[in-house]
Amino acid sequence: MAKMRKVTTVRGYGAFVGANHLEVEETTGTGQEKTGTKKVIAFKRAIIAAGSQAVRLPFMPNDPRVVDSTGALALSGVPKRMLILGGGIIGLEMGTVYSTLGARLDVVEMMDGLMQGADRDLVKIWQKMNAKRFDNIMLKTKTVGAEATPEGIKVTFAPAEEGGTTPEPQVYDLVLQAVGRTPNGKKIAAEKAGVSVTDRGFINVDIQMRTNVPHIFAIGDIVGQPMLAHKAVHEAHVAAEVIAGELQGNKELASAAFNARVIPSVAYTDPEVAWVGLTEDQAKAQGIKVKKGLFPWTASGRAIANGRDEGFTKLLFDDSPEVGSGDGHAGRGHGKILGGGMVGTHAGDMIGESALAIEMGVDAVDIGKTIHPHPTLGESIGMAAEVAHGSCTDVPPARK
Repeated sequence: MAKMRKVTTVRGYGAFVGANHLEVEETTGTGQEKTGTKKVIAFKRAIIAAGSQAVRLPFMPNDPRVVDSTGALALSGVPKRMLILGGGIIGLEMGTVYSTLGARLDVVEMMDGLMQGADRDLVKIWQKMNAKRFDNIMLKTKTVGAEATPEGIKVTFAPAEEGGTTPEPQVYDLVLQAVGRTPNGKKIAAEKAGVSVTDRGFINVDIQMRTNVPHIFAIGDIVGQPMLAHKAVHEAHVAAEVIAGELQGNKELASAAFNARVIPSVAYTDPEVAWVGLTEDQAKAQGIKVKKGLFPWTASGRAIANGRDEGFTKLLFDDSPEVGSGDGHAGRGHGKILGGGMVGTHAGDMIGESALAIEMGVDAVDIGKTIHPHPTLGESIGMAAEVAHGSCTDVPPARK
């Protein structure tokens, strides 16, 4: 695709040598081995997209049986026992793959639940469906040591909170470190271009993805959370449009800005978990009154036909008394949609509609009156809106 657009690709390790020049140590083919050749590239505009790397715990041995998410993709064999350090999305996704291939899993997480960020009702369904994959789920627990032995990686644990229980040391054939990622801002000599980098390695940008150096932009993991590919792509579009607009004298393009109201999250596990916007936990913490529409997939013909009706779709609408914009929607008993979540097969494929609904500021009637094709999993979004509105005939009426 790059070649078709006459984009020149230089493969290697890059670093700034000035505000308008960078130096690349070229590598061989698709590998990481340096050739010894260096090339200086001049530029009028630059976009930094140097990404991030997995955090490596300092006490972990340098052993091929200890991997990060990238190393886990280079599957050389299936371990009998695998430990996942961190109960977040990345670790659980990789665990799903290895478990499906036959590995037995343990997971250790410092917090009180897996998949932090998602509502607990979504995670509860996921955990019930995946209980058979795990021998141990160690919550409120931290890893404090690891030793490489002929039998495997011996790992020791400690309670994350005072007074907690300490699991016995365990030996694993493979340990996956999935405790977060750190940005690569300090690895590109950004200071030589005058670009400010935080102590943690992030690069601050404005809504046009512009750094403190006006002709240098940055996108992706290196500019901050959430570290998601679809967020990075959207940021890249903004930066590219601004640059093209400035170089071509196109004011409309040059005014592009990153102003997304929400960014969806998806756990590509089995079943998938997806959410966007405000969660119930966040609404409660912020004192926001919401009306929930929850549609169980046991009432979905498509889910039943698929043999996968364990999931559900829910939408949250502003239920505060001051809702009403004078546009004819006041008086329906609901405000605008604030968030949505779903758990089940293909949840990630469907969460985009909820994101669009939040961006457009629609309410339950707008969604419910949108004709969704039947029978599909996607119609569960319309049904959830009808549940919130009180007009859904596919589930029993709410008790009064």
